[in-house]
Amino acid sequence: MKRSRGTGQWVYVLKIVLRGVRPPVWRRVQAPGSVRLSMLHEVIQTLFGWTDTHLHLFQIGTTSFGQPDDFDEVVTGEDGITLAQALGKRVRRFSYVYDFGNHWVHDIDVEKVLTDSGGERLLCLAGRRHRPPEDCGGPRGYAEFLAAWRNPRHPEHVRERPGGSFDPEEFDIAAVTRSLARLTVIGLTLVDQRVDD
Repeated sequence: MKRSRGTGQWVYVLKIVLRGVRPPVWRRVQAPGSVRLSMLHEVIQTLFGWTDTHLHLFQIGTTSFGQPDDFDEVVTGEDGITLAQALGKRVRRFSYVYDFGNHWVHDIDVEKVLTDSGGERLLCLAGRRHRPPEDCGGPRGYAEFLAAWRNPRHPEHVRERPGGSFDPEEFDIAAVTRSLARLTVIGLTLVDQRVDD
């Protein structure tokens, strides 16, 4: 693998927390600076187990990044910019919004910026709790869902979700790690080897 110089050699340790959800649902990931934002979207979808069936957007400072054809407002294309180009070493916090109907905002803290020492792989370092079910109504709807899930006498009590049982405390880091590894196997180029700084 050809190594890039400058910002492409940075490795970011990011903590991603789902806003408005209690107890907190979060993931910690290590990502090389050469990952394009469009691929970071795929990574976040994988980390949380979302189904990628809704629009998304990154908000970094005053700039919105996404797929411009999906929006009426001005959005910078996410395909042409790497994590290092978008963040540099100064940006300490940004957000990722998924599903504008449910409005799942992911607050992303840059915990560390390291110089590359063989860290070009994506790694899930830690995490807590299962993500909310898709289309459950955002943070408020998820709180109502959890109240019903925990109370067997609730009229909307459900212990199952489509595809199997639901445990809000469940987080399987080994399964997430395998899924991240599959992203590269199915042909997604997670690390752009042509970064010129």
